[in-house]
Amino acid sequence: MQHDPELSAAACQGDEEAFYTLVSGMKRKLFGIAYSYLGSETDALEAVQEAICRAWMKCGKLKDPAAFHAWLIRILIHCCIDEQKRRKRTLPLNSDTRDERVAVMVSDSRLDLQQAMQRLKPKYRHVLMLKYYQDMTLTEIARVLGKPEGTVKTWLHQGLKQLRGKMDEGGELYHG
Repeated sequence: MQHDPELSAAACQGDEEAFYTLVSGMKRKLFGIAYSYLGSETDALEAVQEAICRAWMKCGKLKDPAAFHAWLIRILIHCCIDEQKRRKRTLPLNSDTRDERVAVMVSDSRLDLQQAMQRLKPKYRHVLMLKYYQDMTLTEIARVLGKPEGTVKTWLHQGLKQLRGKMDEGGELYHG
């Protein structure tokens, strides 16, 4: 993530072109993060759109424009969490055949990994997703989550430890 402090400052002062330039440079990363949380292209696109809208409305209140990238990713993560909560509250009226088709297309071990990830505490899940799904450094993750780097490192190790505990040697979910 390259940071352009002047562009960030201009965006936070209401410059639409600067805001658009910053967001355009991040769109792949934003979509990747949203997709890793939501597993649906449509939901990921909606989450990115919502995050960008929230960011535009609150950009003027950002105290450190140099933190724009991390701030926008944090907003996106909150949008994804909101969508996950909404999904849990909404009960499907009938079985969704789309989910069954997706399950057939994705390998069993990947489904097991996704299930195990969902069973982790959110703080561990966030760190693991940003590190391994988005290839972010510990420094970048610390900035995004607003936590000290040492804390992020601890959460990474604890998350991996818990993930290993939820999976057996063959990569399958441990049901014991």
